[in-house]
Amino acid sequence: MSPKTSESGGKTSGTGGAPTPTRITVLALALLALIFIFENTGATRIRLLVPEVTVTVPLWTAMLATGAVGALCGAYAVRRRD
Repeated sequence: MSPKTSESGGKTSGTGGAPTPTRITVLALALLALIFIFENTGATRIRLLVPEVTVTVPLWTAMLATGAVGALCGAYAVRRRD
């Protein structure tokens, strides 16, 4: 029997099935982060790497972009570890 099959029908284990407590926790945290981001809609000034360059964007845009960069970095780190 190969390691990817089981005795109960040959299905591979992995992403299917009932949600685990870890998945529920991550989903709840992601939902809370999105609520927090979209509740903060005021404009903010952001200074870029060059001192004289500033942009004014809604705060939710800045936080969403920062979260996306963090998620990409986390996904890259997890993929490199495997």
